[in-house]
Amino acid sequence: MQKVLLVAHCILNISSKVILYNEEEKRAEESLRRRFLQTAISDGVQLLQLPCPEFTLYGANRWGHVSDQFDNPFFRSHCRRQLEPIMQQVEEYLAHPERFEVLGLLGVDGSPSCGVDYTCRGKWYGSFEGRHDLPKALQSAHCVKGHGIMIDEFSHMLQERGLSEQVPLIGLYAKEPEKCLSLCRKDHEGSL
Repeated sequence: MQKVLLVAHCILNISSKVILYNEEEKRAEESLRRRFLQTAISDGVQLLQLPCPEFTLYGANRWGHVSDQFDNPFFRSHCRRQLEPIMQQVEEYLAHPERFEVLGLLGVDGSPSCGVDYTCRGKWYGSFEGRHDLPKALQSAHCVKGHGIMIDEFSHMLQERGLSEQVPLIGLYAKEPEKCLSLCRKDHEGSL
């Protein structure tokens, strides 16, 4: 039986990410990403890459955003359009349980789009020019429990199709590495 796992776009393609300037955060995330990919490959897990709605709207030179900025009907609609072909693939895999096991979806916690257990929120909006409160606005960004906007739409689409129970959502989070690594070894004994 082939194991299939949906993954956030930047797990396979980090060039789509907003540039991170915190070197320690980059190293921790990259270490976990590589460890996860090595585990998935060695366990024969097939990876289905999700689109990156931020990259497809704003490109490579975008600023970092928070989920509050994306929580609007325009961004949600963009996510749904990009996710529809993915949902059709999930439905097809699930229609053949004798051949495929859909392990779930692995998002990236902290992402305003692909966070599963945590997303980034804050009061970011408006022009940078002439703002005297910019440091305060930037400090308002914080990680909170909840889905990023694309994962939220994916979750709603699963519910609409009655598939929520069949496709668990897991977040790649450097502080909880075993959570995502255990997806690949779902049916195996032993530890990583």
